[in-house]
Amino acid sequence: MAKYIDAFVIPVAKRNLAAYLRMSKLGARLWREHGALEYRECSGDDLKTPCGVAFPKLAKLKKNEVVFFSWIVYKSRAHRDAVNAKVMTDKRLAAFMDPKKMPFDMNRMTMGGFEMRVDA
Repeated sequence: MAKYIDAFVIPVAKRNLAAYLRMSKLGARLWREHGALEYRECSGDDLKTPCGVAFPKLAKLKKNEVVFFSWIVYKSRAHRDAVNAKVMTDKRLAAFMDPKKMPFDMNRMTMGGFEMRVDA
């Protein structure tokens, strides 16, 4: 089965961690209710790697921040678009959509859609 992934790299201030996790738990519930196959939120742990660009550098991580790598799995890009359209109009999400109340800096969030090429 072909799959499509939305992936995110998000720096979160440690003081906002509880608010971010509340938002993430609601997001997980909404995306799954509206048809997403998986919803994952992972906080950085072993980030001092000897190769490539480390996540802290990629996310321009500041002192007292943690980086999250997150992804949502869909059947296809069309399925992703349909699920996201439903989620974005869900009234339960409205409380978290005020940019002034976001528990992270949206200008430093990285995201994109990806076609799954290997699914082992």
